[in-house]
Amino acid sequence: MKVVRTPEDRFENLPDYDFPGNYVEVEKGLRLHYLDEGDKEKPTVLLLHGEPSWSYLYRKMIPVLTKDFRVIAPDLIGFGKSDKPIHQQDYSYQKHMDWISTFIQKLDLKDMVLFCQDWGGLIGLRLITEMEDRFAMVVASNTTLPAGKIAMPESFLKWRAYSQHSPGFNIGKVIDMGTLQPLTEEVMAAYNAPFPSEEYKAGARIFPMLVPIDHDDYEAAKNRQAWEKLRQWDKPFLTIFGDGDDIMKGAEQVFQNLVPGAKGQNHTLLNAGHFIQEEKGEELAELLVVFYRSNTTDIN
Repeated sequence: MKVVRTPEDRFENLPDYDFPGNYVEVEKGLRLHYLDEGDKEKPTVLLLHGEPSWSYLYRKMIPVLTKDFRVIAPDLIGFGKSDKPIHQQDYSYQKHMDWISTFIQKLDLKDMVLFCQDWGGLIGLRLITEMEDRFAMVVASNTTLPAGKIAMPESFLKWRAYSQHSPGFNIGKVIDMGTLQPLTEEVMAAYNAPFPSEEYKAGARIFPMLVPIDHDDYEAAKNRQAWEKLRQWDKPFLTIFGDGDDIMKGAEQVFQNLVPGAKGQNHTLLNAGHFIQEEKGEELAELLVVFYRSNTTDIN
């Protein structure tokens, strides 16, 4: 497996992103980058990003969350400051699961609040059923756990095709297309920072193709097993979705109807697109803090 690492100077002077980096090896020769902010004695919140973003997406949430939490925000393999295998076949749904599972175990993270969006949910919502004892609460945002039971919207199929055939695959412009408010050129450049050339984009390009959309897909079967466990998940579970996200619209209601821990929670729709952290980061963080406080009596 051939791997590239984005030069560090690509990350200099990014707006609102001056967090020190941390690294852990999740497979021999494969280094994952993560942010570790706040007091390590406080409860841990794990922020999982999706496609095609990276931990830069959480820059607005982190300063708010560190008042109450230790904040862990990894870059998935192939994204951000993490290592990037250059061949699409080096990525799979299960490999991403294994890499984040190893990451959690190496840091020995426990009693976590999970915040997950997009592919962060495809990974995180399955992880909580496989590592249940390490998670205390969940906030799902603009995500789902596809199980091959319903047809994907045409907008998603077009997105899959775009990911494979777009000549440049401009990551910043993809983020911009997924927000209701336009991004500045400076912010779009920051989202592009990890991807200086096509060689660095294999992970970002292949992600849409790894979504299990057919019933007989092996990963869809695994997700159906995860749904059976989610139907019994009675730990606190909150949904905060953007009302302008055409692909994920309505997915929040599935969680609210099927997950026992979602009953009675203050589920929220915000005026935002798919990349809700970019548009409503501070508000999301405040809602997460309220959710945590309202579901625990043990506040540090």
